[in-house]
Amino acid sequence: MTRRTVIVVGGGAAGLMAAGQAAGLGADVLLLEKMPTPGRKLRITGKGRCNLTNIAPMPDFLAHFGPNGRFLRPAFHEFFAPDLIAFFEMLDVHTVAERGGRVFTARGDADEIVDGLLQWTHTSGVRTLAESPAERLLVEGKKTRRVVGVQTADGEPHRARAVILATGGASYPATGSTGDGYRLAESVGHTVIPIRPALVPLVTAGDAARRLQGLSLTNVTARVLVDEAKQAEQFGEMLFTHFGVSGPIILTLSKGIVDALHAGRRVILSIDLKPALDDRKLDARLLRDLDTYGKRRFSTLLKELLPQKLIPVCIDETGIPAEKVGHQITAEERRRLRTWLKDFRLVVTGHRPLAQAIITAGGVDVREVDPHTMASRLVGGLYFAGEVLDIDADTGGYNLQAAFSTGWLAGRAAAGSQG
Repeated sequence: MTRRTVIVVGGGAAGLMAAGQAAGLGADVLLLEKMPTPGRKLRITGKGRCNLTNIAPMPDFLAHFGPNGRFLRPAFHEFFAPDLIAFFEMLDVHTVAERGGRVFTARGDADEIVDGLLQWTHTSGVRTLAESPAERLLVEGKKTRRVVGVQTADGEPHRARAVILATGGASYPATGSTGDGYRLAESVGHTVIPIRPALVPLVTAGDAARRLQGLSLTNVTARVLVDEAKQAEQFGEMLFTHFGVSGPIILTLSKGIVDALHAGRRVILSIDLKPALDDRKLDARLLRDLDTYGKRRFSTLLKELLPQKLIPVCIDETGIPAEKVGHQITAEERRRLRTWLKDFRLVVTGHRPLAQAIITAGGVDVREVDPHTMASRLVGGLYFAGEVLDIDADTGGYNLQAAFSTGWLAGRAAAGSQG
């Protein structure tokens, strides 16, 4: 194997993009994939539909990554959502933008994305070695260290002038994402920010969530209270499960909640079931309903306000008897109902395991990586791309765009380093 070779470790979104880009610039590229075929996690993203990017303008896009978003600015300036969409059009994979700017394939099939990438990398000349997990990075030099290849689990050394680590995170381990890249990065001196689940369902106390299992709420606001202080809020859709809560707004809020729980802080999820109405307007609505339907029982009146599954929970938590008729409901009881509708509380006691998270937070410290090339600042010839880095965002196509953009940049930079 020649010293011109670029080795890409990991055949996910970032790895496939990196490999194809490097090969397209003339590099002799070897892709090491631990699973029987590349792209397994990519095939199940977006429930098999693959939300590959978002059409939000760059400032809004970057804001979804939090403080580390600025690290991605150079990569996004080089290869952003319009470029990715055009790239897949070139592969004859057509896309459509849906609600919230989310971009999917026109056929709604993630297999199109993976199959297109695999055909492209093959045509570009990438050689793929499947079922070949990377065991260790081969590095030479003392004061000035440089990667010279990768040793696979079978003991075989593969020499290279450049190595791109695109091993993904540690969620969905059945797809091959088992955190190998963190171990490899640490072995050559890189700092790995502690990993934890992000975009993960939450576990709540009591039996309210279990009683509401399967209920999806739309157009509600969820607020996160940490030690009674408001930390964040999201408006949109959420879902109750047998263990707690999930759904888009819960997943978006989950990273901050996970960090608060790990710090031993008390976390409460406050759900505003009527965010379009302030207290005054909601009180007027309740008075009108009680007047109009004054002869109806309280449990029947609630059908005008709530989904059927929520009614028994509301009755229990407000303490208003189900059989009490509207005309008999007191001002204090009306106040309790109004408060509950605007502040339905669930105590968050935990989260589902990392294996069930959509993405992994934490990873290789981006301060040790050049954002203009994705090159290691510590080891010559070493590059990073995708979820192995300490970058993560909300749902909506942002994370996959980051994987593709960093892969694009790393692949081209690694090929250009061949000299």
